Parts: sequence; C-alpha cells; structure tokens
Amino acid sequence: MIENSKEIESLIRLLDDPDAEIFEHVHDKLKSYGSEVIEYLENAFEKAFDPIQQDRIANLVHEIQFGTLKTELQLWHQGGAFDLLQGALILNKYQYPDLDEQKIINQIEAIKRDIWLQMIYDASPAEHVKLINHVLYSIHGFSGNTANHQDPQNSYLSQVLETKKGNQISLAIIYSIIAQKLDIPIYGVNLPQHFILAYVDESLESEFEGGILFYINAFNKGFIFGRRDVDMFLKQLNLKAEKQFYEPCSNTDIIKRILRNLISAYEALGSTDKVRELNELLDIVSKEL
Repeated sequence: MIENSKEIESLIRLLDDPDAEIFEHVHDKLKSYGSEVIEYLENAFEKAFDPIQQDRIANLVHEIQFGTLKTELQLWHQGGAFDLLQGALILNKYQYPDLDEQKIINQIEAIKRDIWLQMIYDASPAEHVKLINHVLYSIHGFSGNTANHQDPQNSYLSQVLETKKGNQISLAIIYSIIAQKLDIPIYGVNLPQHFILAYVDESLESEFEGGILFYINAFNKGFIFGRRDVDMFLKQLNLKAEKQFYEPCSNTDIIKRILRNLISAYEALGSTDKVRELNELLDIVSKEL
C-alpha cells in the first residue's frame, strides 16, 4: 500500500525533467512501486499537457504492466500450465491490460450452459460435437475470420468473444475449454499451418493409437474428419507424419502457438516493440522446467 501519495505526485511531476540522470532516478523510483502506482500515473496523464511527460507516463505504465504480465505468465508456466483459459487470459492482458477476466469467464460459462441445457448424456461423440457446433456456430454465430486472418485481434479471446470472429487457434481454444467443462474429451492438436481438435476416448476402439475417434476443425464450423485427411494435409506440406501432428498437445504448446501467431501478425504490421516483447513472453514459456 502506498503511504505517501504526495511523494508519488511530486515524483510524477519530475518525469519531464530534461536532466537524463534525474529522469532515470524518478523513473526507477516510480517503477519500484509496481502496479500500485498506475492509478496515480493515469490520473497525471489526464492532467498533463506536456507531450514529453504524457509519453513518459504512458511508457512507464506499460513497463509496469508488462513486468506484471511476465511474472503472471512465469507463475502459470512453472505451476504446471493446467488452466488453458488462464494462460489465454494472461496473453489477452498484453494488449488489454485492464481486461475484465470475469466477463470472459461469464461469456464462456453462458455458451457452456446453452449446450448443457440441450445435452443428452448417453449421446454418441458425434452427436455431442453436432450439439456444440449448433450452439457455437448457429446460435452464437462464431466463424473463422477469413477476410482478415492476419489481424492480431484474432488471437485475443476478449475480441473473439466480442466480434464472434477468430483464427484457428482462438476458436479451437473456446471450443475445447467449453467441451472439457462439459466433460467432453476434446483437446487441441498442434498441426503445422493449422490448429485442429481431437475427440479422445481411450476406452473405445479408435481409428488409431492414442484413443482418438476423429478430428474437428473449429475454424470451419466444427467440421469432422479423420486421420487420412491429416495424412493428406501433411503430404501437401511435404512433411513427415510425426506423432505430435496427430495427438493432443500441452497447454504450454497452445500458448506458444498463440504467441508465434501474434509475433507474425505484429511483424507484418511493422510493430517492432511488440515483436520484441512477445519474444520475451515466448522465452518464458519455452524454458524447460
């Protein structure tokens, strides 16, 4: 808790000091307070007329928020990365630091409830998928963003839930999180140049090892397909049929894939600072535990 708000306000007023040494000292001192100082900085930003001071306040707020985000991502990764939604929300805060996490959780819960109300528990796996598809695509109107596929907004869950448009991975994340909340075993598969879902049931005779009954394309309204289609897709890419292209991947792999998508999208936009920062986040989740 900040005890001396007068000291904070005095320091903020010194942020536009032309002396580099004074600015450096003030900057570091304010940064040391962490996220508690953000409210003071934002108030000062609104009152500031000097563009240098405004610029320095905005940069400092971003530095503090980015530092907090790195710590959160590190804790998520080191803690076993069990909660995919939590990992996706942490990344969402990169672009939207004031994100209302509860709002997103509620939106996902509402879709889940719509499916649950129509669910027949002894239905077949294909019937379960048909129901999810109906609620997600026909009732809620989700679809793949084919018109602007490279847009970084496609990777932020808050925006995808708002616009109902996303890329392969964001739609697959929403799909699999909802399915798993309903005890339907649908997981992400890290296919090159595409991200798909697998319906896994180890208790049944399946098309091949790993207990996978079939695959689902969340980008194409939940279209169901089989192993041979994956074989053909890999053949088109001149890639060897490796086990990792067929079986569910870890939550960490999914978060890495989102980060790589964002890096690629921001590279295309020429946003070098964002590319550098997102590479820092990628390094965090790439560390061996």
